[in-house]
Amino acid sequence: MADTITFRPDEDTSRALSILTEDGTPVSAAVRAALIDAARRKVAKSLREEAEALAGDPIDRAEAAQVLRDMEALRAR
Repeated sequence: MADTITFRPDEDTSRALSILTEDGTPVSAAVRAALIDAARRKVAKSLREEAEALAGDPIDRAEAAQVLRDMEALRAR
């Protein structure tokens, strides 16, 4: 069974809920969807930042280039 969460929406949150529920979507479904969407965006941002950090790491780039050269050498045989 899921936990019950209670919160007091501020003015911005109330407007957002109004937009998300204007088509008849229940508040609980809108909140669940918004939380899942926010979590996905946070994970995607984290992965993007990690990829950018790796792309800027000269040691990692050199290692990746070596792996590609090794794979090319295996393919040529």
